[in-house]
Amino acid sequence: MLDWVALLCLAGAIGLLIALAIIDLKTWLLPNVLVAPFALLAIIFHFVAPTQSLPLPDMIAGAALGFGVLWIIRYFGSRYYGQDALGLGDVKLMGAAGLWLGTEGITLALTLGATAGLLHGLGVAALTARREGGPMKLSRLQIPAGPGFVVGILCVGAYQYMHFRIGG
Repeated sequence: MLDWVALLCLAGAIGLLIALAIIDLKTWLLPNVLVAPFALLAIIFHFVAPTQSLPLPDMIAGAALGFGVLWIIRYFGSRYYGQDALGLGDVKLMGAAGLWLGTEGITLALTLGATAGLLHGLGVAALTARREGGPMKLSRLQIPAGPGFVVGILCVGAYQYMHFRIGG
């Protein structure tokens, strides 16, 4: 029975991540009303799936690392640019992802997410330059960070939980 609860937690997390990416692309917001359940599902999952779970200290350290790294980037980026360089929703999302992935996983998810965001930004810049008939302008390019981070979380989560199965 608990295996089914764990499977529902995984499915719910995937659904929430997809919804968060779509919402962020459209509104530049990652609503707490979706980020909080994503975090809660991680706690439930690790409680009911002992063969897949992370130790509690690794969950807490992963959340602190995901939140902390992005908070520091946000702080210094905002000071440098004189405006919000990264939303708090992105910071909270990576904190919640740290509960799912632990310290090693969140480090990789941050790296993959930043890479996905970079590729997204280059694609947007290239399409904009093509549409406007000029050179690519990267100096003040703005894109939502959430979708890139969602890609990173999903990739690492798929690898980390690929052996999850019911009854095993």
